[in-house]
Amino acid sequence: MEAADTPVPGQPDPTRVEHRPDPTRAEPPAPRWSGSAPVPPPPPRKRGWGESAEPTPVPPVSAAAPEHQTPVDPWAGADTGDWDLHSANFPALPPTLPYPATPHTLPYPAPAPPPPTARPTGPPVSPAPMAARPVSPPPTAARPVSPPRPVPPAPVRPPKQRRATPPPVAPPPGWQAPRGYVPVPVRRRRRWPWVLLLTLACCCGVPLWWAQPYSTQYPASAALPDEVTGLRLRDDADSQATVRDLEAEVRQANLLAEDTFAGVYGSSDGKLVTVFGSTGVRLSPDSDAKAELTRLQDRYQLDPAVPVETGVRGRYERCAVGRADGDAVVVCTSVDHGSLATGVFTRLSLDDSGRLLDELRQQIITPNA
Repeated sequence: MEAADTPVPGQPDPTRVEHRPDPTRAEPPAPRWSGSAPVPPPPPRKRGWGESAEPTPVPPVSAAAPEHQTPVDPWAGADTGDWDLHSANFPALPPTLPYPATPHTLPYPAPAPPPPTARPTGPPVSPAPMAARPVSPPPTAARPVSPPRPVPPAPVRPPKQRRATPPPVAPPPGWQAPRGYVPVPVRRRRRWPWVLLLTLACCCGVPLWWAQPYSTQYPASAALPDEVTGLRLRDDADSQATVRDLEAEVRQANLLAEDTFAGVYGSSDGKLVTVFGSTGVRLSPDSDAKAELTRLQDRYQLDPAVPVETGVRGRYERCAVGRADGDAVVVCTSVDHGSLATGVFTRLSLDDSGRLLDELRQQIITPNA
């Protein structure tokens, strides 16, 4: 028994069960991974413009579909035996002659079939012994990774060189200076004086032009003459009371004023002119003229002011029509960088009032520049 169970070298072991894959077994196909999530169902379709919100009704289906109905013969019951069909008597066609088939020609002769060989019958051949599986070689050590090649430095651009001065033009060959000729050096044109003058003009001329009205209009002094262009200064009690009230109002309205003045002038034909104002530096004469008429708006019920051209740089004048004690009056004010003068005129037009205020101003206010 022991000899029978001992395997013979070189022969297969009859008691060993080898685990081999079944060649007839059909392996199920491996699932293919698509890499995407399941697609959700589409959302309900939106209703288009002008489309009814009610769904379109489905047409009714007939009781029996056409393919299930019994076909009807249209010629059923019709007598078709009396129809006379006339056919033309044509001669019979001759029989068709068969053409012989052309044999297939080969470009080269067919090889002769080999003679049959007899297969020797012998004992059944035992299956070849299983060859030992090759042992995989030991894993080789990983090759050292070479360090990355250093990046070459960026090429350095050469420094920008200044354009060289072209050499002087040489005389032609064989040229000789005449006797007594002395070469004169070429004088270079200098541009810095012009640049300096332009810089001085911009730095000094612009401030001087801006400050010119200040220097010619400030400081100034005021003095009321006894007679101006046919108007005489009134010195009665009522006029003196009016003058004191006007000076107090002007001082209260212009706290930084250096001096104040007021006077009442009259003419022989009944014209009455009241003039008052102050002296002192003013940075924005145009705004001060608007503010003066705004201060007198309620007293004289003034209409919208009208600007008057003075022809003097830095001086602004405005006039407006109003009412005083039931009579129409014209109120004009003239302001520059050194003084303010306001006049109330009766029995004069707006243009004449502005012209008369300009004449009064020249007689009353004197610049001390």
